[in-house]
Amino acid sequence: MNMTQIETALQDIFNEPLKDGEQRKIVFWADKDEEFIEEIERLTMDGVKIQTLTDRNQFYLKHLLEEEDLVSSYLIYTNLELGTEDNWLMDTVLYSKTFYADRVSLILSELRIDPSLRATVKKHERFFNNKERFRKFQAYAIESYTEETIELAIMSALCGMRTLDFEAVLRAVLMDTLDDADNKYLSLMERFFDISVFWSYVANHYGYERETKTLKTLFIHLAVTAFSHSVSETYLTSVQDFIAKRGKANALVFVDHWMHHKADFAKFDHYAEMVEQEIQLSSLLQTVPMDEFKQADTFPYIDRAIIIYISNSLMEKLEDYEDYTKLIMLRRAKHFYNNYASVYEALYYTVKMHEFYKEYREGIPQGQAIDVYEAYRKHYYTMDTYYRKFYVAYDQESNHELLKKLKELVEHLYTHWFMGELSSHWSQAVKSGMTTDWSLPGVQQQQRFYSSIVTPHIREGERVFVIISDAMRYEVAVELAERLNSETIGVCEVQTMLGVVPSVTKLGMAALLPHRSIDFDESGRVFVDGKDSAGLENRKKMIESRVEESIAVHFQDVLAMNKTGRRETFKGKKLVYLYHDTIDAMGDKASTEIYTFNAVETALNQLYDLVKIIRDDLSGTNIYITADHGFLYQRDALEESDKISNELRDTVEVKRRYVLSKEKHDIAGQLAIDLSSVIKNEQQLTAYVPNGTIRNRMQGTGVNFVHGGASLQEVVIPLLAFKNKRAGQRGSQAIQKVDIRLTSTLRRVTNSIFNLDFFQTEKVADKTIARTVVIYMADDNGNVLSNEETVIGDRSFDHPADRTFKLQFVLRSMNYDRNKHYYLVIKDTETGVVIDKVPFSINLGIVSDFDF
Repeated sequence: MNMTQIETALQDIFNEPLKDGEQRKIVFWADKDEEFIEEIERLTMDGVKIQTLTDRNQFYLKHLLEEEDLVSSYLIYTNLELGTEDNWLMDTVLYSKTFYADRVSLILSELRIDPSLRATVKKHERFFNNKERFRKFQAYAIESYTEETIELAIMSALCGMRTLDFEAVLRAVLMDTLDDADNKYLSLMERFFDISVFWSYVANHYGYERETKTLKTLFIHLAVTAFSHSVSETYLTSVQDFIAKRGKANALVFVDHWMHHKADFAKFDHYAEMVEQEIQLSSLLQTVPMDEFKQADTFPYIDRAIIIYISNSLMEKLEDYEDYTKLIMLRRAKHFYNNYASVYEALYYTVKMHEFYKEYREGIPQGQAIDVYEAYRKHYYTMDTYYRKFYVAYDQESNHELLKKLKELVEHLYTHWFMGELSSHWSQAVKSGMTTDWSLPGVQQQQRFYSSIVTPHIREGERVFVIISDAMRYEVAVELAERLNSETIGVCEVQTMLGVVPSVTKLGMAALLPHRSIDFDESGRVFVDGKDSAGLENRKKMIESRVEESIAVHFQDVLAMNKTGRRETFKGKKLVYLYHDTIDAMGDKASTEIYTFNAVETALNQLYDLVKIIRDDLSGTNIYITADHGFLYQRDALEESDKISNELRDTVEVKRRYVLSKEKHDIAGQLAIDLSSVIKNEQQLTAYVPNGTIRNRMQGTGVNFVHGGASLQEVVIPLLAFKNKRAGQRGSQAIQKVDIRLTSTLRRVTNSIFNLDFFQTEKVADKTIARTVVIYMADDNGNVLSNEETVIGDRSFDHPADRTFKLQFVLRSMNYDRNKHYYLVIKDTETGVVIDKVPFSINLGIVSDFDF
């Protein structure tokens, strides 16, 4: 303000009307920095007497104002501190008005900062010389100022923070760039603050003390210090200079919060990769035992090291499979898991295949056909699942050199050992007892599906929905049933049927239709009750001929309809056949057979959605899901030894996995199955099926995905019976997530590092599904005070001890009020709902820079 502005402002004050009880105006002009000491001598104001207050005339002015002259208006100019107890005119100041003309005094007055902090404001006056910066500072609405709150507010305002939080300030600075010269926030602090104050805060909070300070070495310091919480410093001598001597807990919490930030984590990940290169983490970890760093979660290379460790162990035939599985499960809750999720998945299923091999390393038992069939249905099918799941993951990272090594292990176990032994034993069992009568005791034949399963519902006047998924083999159906049981309130039972031979679409689809007879004609076409059964329209006519109120539809047509359209289309229909072909459509083409297992994943989602549509839009309660046949698929190219030449002359049809012929011979390497127990067989046909997984040698490609033979993967036909239940209906069971609860009785924290135990209260099973939670300590306002730990509660173990979790928490170094409650928060990550909030007291005594 210039002198003219000051005179105007002062005159306005003296011209204001007197308030009740006020007889005159007394104004104290505080000019702490003596900016107007010369101008005051020349100042004159109408009707106002002007005096100067010094430390020598306080008593005189007090006597003047309160004894000698009680009517005149006065302007009292002073450069003294008016708010001190030594001021003789203190009581007069309190009922008078104080005027400030210098910028610092105006700032102190407007922000209501105690004058004792004048030096702090004066030091940073250049910050306040801007309306926008001043407004940001003022918006923090600080109730009680200290030098620290002023400094923190300035840094927070310069970094665009909404609240006062040095952790957020530092993250904003580091997020911008680690190049000091280009960092916009450092530049702002250098221009409008004191950069040395920023670095002193960094030192006090995080123990970063270096003669030459840079943002790059600061980030390395923070990351390595956080890493040192999980790995003994005995192994970290090469990076000892980057480990904080004090503020270690704060460094860990800082890094943890940044890693868990939903938007900012990507920049952290980028920096972390830089640091692990700088400190040569790959070399460092070579000397560190696995158990020492398996919990660490600061650098992405930690996961790579664990993946390499498990992979090498498998290649070296070390059989600690349970340990490998636990290690993979442990890493799922870690920050960088998603970067390697596909690799971990592939590794997990490689481990599961080795576990299976270990269980049957003495050989898959031989036996009668029914014994081998039942063993496959109950146990062996899991190898098909593991193999499929491996390749679903593999295809996400197919150029990964490590996965190529794992692929060799997987192919050896599945193609050469498992399929070799299983198919050989099954072929022997078939040859011994099923070539003249294609049936198994106690196992329903696929041809009897309609008469045994559908007809009883029709007879009772009940609606029936039949979904036929082309080439959905048994292991895929088991996965679908598990999902339906866990994610819907309905009940899905898994049964099997013995599929027809040859296991081809035209015969399998016919077997599932209502019929009195099924047969091949001279050219290999399949006729049902004397009519051609090929194609959707023909099948639709056959279903309608048996049940008038029926319909057959391709699944894509159903998905394309809206709810109203579906209800209109299926209104009044008692029997509905829905045809689904995602797997077979992909696998049966040479150009796309490599995507077979990805097609299975798509099919599972489609079938799940189809069931929900029938349940929700069409009110269907009786739903059956089955297949026409299964399939064989291997990823590696077949050897010539895996192919066999056709020796038959009089053939009706020749395919990769079967030959139809009227000839009857014993042919080496072939099963000759009389079709009279499968079809009407007026042509007296025999199906010649290569033993095991052998293919017939034919021209052309498309040999890896096949069906038509008699392998278990082709002829164990799944039959899922889904019975919809509505909420509240008898027998219905609501879906609920498992609960994660604190079991430690401790409710008082006396150390900044402490452990707590948690328990998954139920095992994951039908209708009881997994829950993922994040757990941390917080204050009344929800401010996170510790690291955040993730628990994936998806354990299906019966024994409670196998469903426990021990977690370590680290508190920020700060002053905690021992009389206040702090809270352990358990929050569901899917919904964001806090499922438990446990009060704790925190009494750390003197907050130490050292963690024990």
